Amino acid sequence: MALKRVVVTGLGALTPIGNNRDEYWKGLTNGVSGAAPITHFDTTHFKTKFACELKNFNVADHLDRKESRKMDPCTQYAMVSVQEAFEDSGLDTDKLDSDRAGVIWGSGIGGLKTFQDEVANFATGDGVPKYNPFFIPKMIADIAAGYISIKYGFRGPNYATVSACATATNALVDAMHYIQLGKADIMISGGSEAAVVESGVAGFNAMKALSERNDDPATASRPFDKDRDGFVLGEGAGAIILEEYEHAKARGAKIHAELAGGGATADAYHITAPHPEGIGAANVMRKALHYAGLNPEDIDYINVHGTSTPLGDIAESKAIQQVFGEHAYDLNISSTKSMTGHLLGAAGAVEAIACIMAMKYGKIPPTINHFTDDDALDNKLNFTFNKAQDREVRAALSNTFGFGGHNFSVVFRKLKD
Repeated sequence: MALKRVVVTGLGALTPIGNNRDEYWKGLTNGVSGAAPITHFDTTHFKTKFACELKNFNVADHLDRKESRKMDPCTQYAMVSVQEAFEDSGLDTDKLDSDRAGVIWGSGIGGLKTFQDEVANFATGDGVPKYNPFFIPKMIADIAAGYISIKYGFRGPNYATVSACATATNALVDAMHYIQLGKADIMISGGSEAAVVESGVAGFNAMKALSERNDDPATASRPFDKDRDGFVLGEGAGAIILEEYEHAKARGAKIHAELAGGGATADAYHITAPHPEGIGAANVMRKALHYAGLNPEDIDYINVHGTSTPLGDIAESKAIQQVFGEHAYDLNISSTKSMTGHLLGAAGAVEAIACIMAMKYGKIPPTINHFTDDDALDNKLNFTFNKAQDREVRAALSNTFGFGGHNFSVVFRKLKD
C-alpha cells in the first residue's frame, strides 16, 4: 500500500531558554545558556547544584488552579506546550473527525516529584498511609496523553511511550506510523519531563552522569569539548501536531515541514553506556534515511543527541562519519542541549522543533560552550561551535538515544508538492 504523507502543522515549546516556541528559537540562535543554580530545592548536600530550570513560569497563567493541582508538573508542562501547538495548528475541534485524531505523548520518568513527595510524607509520618487520592493518576507516565485527549476530545489512538531519553522521538515515530498507514488524520505528539527534583538530581549524581561544574553552571554543558564532564539536567516540554498531508491541505493549514521518516534500533550493548563504535546510532540514522527515501547527501543539518558525556559524544560522531562518509564534512552538526540542558523524555520533541525552525529560518543553532578541541574527535566536522550559522536547510535529522540502548532518529524536510 502507498503510505500517506505526514506534515507538521503545529508547534509548541516550554523550555529553560524560552517559555514558548518563538522565545525558545530566539534563545537558541542567540546561544543562551539555560543553566543556573537550582531554585526548586535546597542543594546544600548535593554534588550538582545547578540545572536548566524553566524561568519565570507560573502554571496559574495557563491552567485552572483546581485542575492543575491534580497534575504533576510533568503533565502541567505537557498541557501548556500542547495548547500553544494546537493554537498554532488552527485546528477546530468542531470540524474534525475526533475518532481519527489521537495522542501519543511521552515521558521518560513521569510524575517523579509526585512519587517522591508522597513516599517521603509516608516515610516521615506515623506509619499510617495518608496518600493523596490523586497520587497514582498524577504519577503515571501515560496520564498526560489522557488529559490531552480529554481536553481536545480526541478519541483515536491514545498512549504513552517510554524509552528513556529517546522517548519523545519514539512518540513522534509512532504517531507518524498511524498517519502513514491511514489509521489517523491528526496526532498530537511530543514529550514532557519534570525531573529537577531531589531524587532526580541525586539519582543521576549517583551514577556520575551529571556535570559537577558548580563554579560555572552556564558553561557546564559542553558537548564535544575536551573538558566535558556530564550532562546538565533540564525540564520542560515540546509538542508537535502531525497531520495527514491531504487533510492539512484541504483545510488550508499552515505547514511547517514534512516528517519524512524515522528509525528505531537498539545498541544491545549496555544499560547506560553507548556502543563505543556507535553501531546502534549509525543503524538508526540509516533506517531513518531509508524510510524517508533520502540519501545521506540530502541532509544539511543534524541535531545530535550530544549530551556532553565523555563516551556518548565520541560514539555519536563516529556513527555520523560511518553513515555520511565524506558528506559528514559538509554537514552542520549541533547539540542544542548545550543551551537547554538535557530534557530527558522531552528532548526529542524540543530538538525536533529546533530542526524545523532551522529549516524555516535558514539558520543553524550553535553548540555553545566550546573552549578546547578533543583529539578523540575529528575536529574537521562542523559542530557549529559557539555561534549560529546561516544555511539553507533542505532536510534535517534529529537523533535521540536512551539508557537501555534505545535509539530513535527522525528526518524532516521542506514540503514538496
